[in-house]
Amino acid sequence: MNNSFIILASGQSKRFKSDYPKQYNLYKNKQIYEHSVDKAIKSKLFKHIILVVNNKNLIKKKYPKIVKIIKGGKERSVSSLMSLKYIRRFRPKNVLIHDAARPDFSNKLLKNLIANLKKYNAVIPYTKSKDSVKYKFKGQLFNLDKNKIILTQTPQAFRFKVLYDLALNEKNNISDEATLFIKKDKKVKFINGEIMNNKITFINDIKIQKTYFGLGFDIHKLTKNKKLFLGGIKIPFHSGLKGHSDGDVVLHAITDAILGATRKKDIGTYFPNIKKYKNIKSSKILKPFIQSLKKSNFTINNLDINLICEQPKVSQHRNKIINSISKIMDLDKTLINLKGKTVEKLGLIGKEKAIACEVIISITKYD
Repeated sequence: MNNSFIILASGQSKRFKSDYPKQYNLYKNKQIYEHSVDKAIKSKLFKHIILVVNNKNLIKKKYPKIVKIIKGGKERSVSSLMSLKYIRRFRPKNVLIHDAARPDFSNKLLKNLIANLKKYNAVIPYTKSKDSVKYKFKGQLFNLDKNKIILTQTPQAFRFKVLYDLALNEKNNISDEATLFIKKDKKVKFINGEIMNNKITFINDIKIQKTYFGLGFDIHKLTKNKKLFLGGIKIPFHSGLKGHSDGDVVLHAITDAILGATRKKDIGTYFPNIKKYKNIKSSKILKPFIQSLKKSNFTINNLDINLICEQPKVSQHRNKIINSISKIMDLDKTLINLKGKTVEKLGLIGKEKAIACEVIISITKYD
């Protein structure tokens, strides 16, 4: 089928507040407009893909021949009409018009739009309003029924000839092509859009929160006549872990993982082996760094723990250890995973002379 796909990317982005136009900003490791072009190519639904931009020199990427790059106008409706006039030479049966500021549409939506063009001249995706909606008129506010409010999206699909004739005769600027049909009281088929197909309008819409990962590791020898602490609780065992503190390898590894994720060296930098910290509880070592995360607007996404020992059996104490860590860190238990690992009787750990722990943590910084 002779389908064309028009991508409007020549807007001035006045609300975006960036040093350069919105469509050239990076989003998910691509410039915003690139998502639409790449998806259209990959779909294999179109004979021609038209990218409408305000400066052709800013497009550095090389595209296959089906992609044509043309210069647009100052207003969206002007760019739309220019692109329709351009593709007229290809005699398309159908045309989809899309705003490059919506990079998250799916291939499924494209197929659904085209399928509906078999019966209708205009097919528009929409979602319902999640918010209460009010209308201001002559200084008065009126509540609107949000169940009767529809929020239209792009891509919008049309029989080319019908749309072209309407666009050619429209003298006013319009916000989208559906408006042309609605103004002339022509039938429009509305189909379910996609919640993820949001329009990028402000720079905060693409502001990606930074996520960091940290790796922690600790190992201590087992020694007789000492209590064993793992994850902040006392574990019944014949030996404890030798160390300047209480030797809790789990909390030490968690602390080191946090320090790694925040790029703040290691435990020894803050708690050296001096008399002041002799026999200190490891929870007291960990808590200041938890507080520091919160003050810096970090949130913990995931905590994965490998407790490496032959004995005691981790499975027998897993829930208690997780509950303890959850309380110490003020962290939901569902974000904590604890695995018991053995070393097949190898080395000091295999001979039950030491216990080790390794931890990976994921943290995200929010404004």
